[in-house]
Amino acid sequence: MEQMTVKERFHASMNGKPVDRLPIMEWAGWWDKTVERWRSEGMPEIDRYEMYRYFGLDMYREMGCHAQSAETPRAASHGAGIISSEAEYEKIKPTLYRKFEMTPEYMRWIEENKRGENILRFGMQGFFWYPRQLFGIEKHLYAFYDHAELMHKINSDLTDWLCQTLETVINTCTPDFFTFAEDLSYNHGPMISEQQYIEFIMPYYKKILKRLAGLDTHLIVDSDGDITEPIAWFQKSGLTGALPLERQAGVDIDKIQEKYPGFKSIGHFDKTIMHRGEAALRKEFERVIPAAGKGGFIISVDHQTPPEVSIRDYQLYIRLFKEYAVFK
Repeated sequence: MEQMTVKERFHASMNGKPVDRLPIMEWAGWWDKTVERWRSEGMPEIDRYEMYRYFGLDMYREMGCHAQSAETPRAASHGAGIISSEAEYEKIKPTLYRKFEMTPEYMRWIEENKRGENILRFGMQGFFWYPRQLFGIEKHLYAFYDHAELMHKINSDLTDWLCQTLETVINTCTPDFFTFAEDLSYNHGPMISEQQYIEFIMPYYKKILKRLAGLDTHLIVDSDGDITEPIAWFQKSGLTGALPLERQAGVDIDKIQEKYPGFKSIGHFDKTIMHRGEAALRKEFERVIPAAGKGGFIISVDHQTPPEVSIRDYQLYIRLFKEYAVFK
């Protein structure tokens, strides 16, 4: 088979079509502590995207938007919120939902993508994630009961803004995949019930995904934890895939492919074994390669590479990945 472009290879793999080799990509940037370690071990002072070239990965670019602006108040600590009531939401609302504009850097990436030279992603906040950022983790879970109307108002406002933002995006380019940050599961399953998902989240997905219907792209939910159960909910919403399929949460790609045929996924390579040597790496590749060969699943680290992994460990991971990426 002739050599494919990075873009062609990504779409062919996601759609279960023949490829010259599997995509070799990282969907997330590396932990800062990991980068610090690698620099101490000889990696040059290079940015995230230069690291893709440094390690020999397929080029990948990530665009995105955030409803908050620089003027939006910041939470006092991780997991804390910035609102507790509708009045507080209305007070900060003038700092939210600013008009999205393509940057010169984004435009360069788009031209690169049109030449087939990168995989282009556009990331957004989802309808579980965003209210949680405003309320904080604990208050958000209570808000499904204590502030139901405000929850709907927040997600309705987010939907309207995202629809406007997407008009700007899709009038300029078609990213290879869109992601919606959610993180609505932990290692024992979803943090909300299906009924709560149907009531508070699904209507907004259905509205926004209508804007993306018919595009040659993939609609991916970004959720950590065990998402096996809510995959059915995602599909009913119009979402077509998920990442990162965390192995430590008990997610199993073989079971997902069997139960949800056609559902796309990215990730699933167990990050916790990456520092344990060649035998452990080969065992993990041999676990995931058959699923990748079926299509609709792209192997990548199932979250960010942890700082326990030395630069030599990572270089070994990439060398073996390239070996397994070519079907014999």
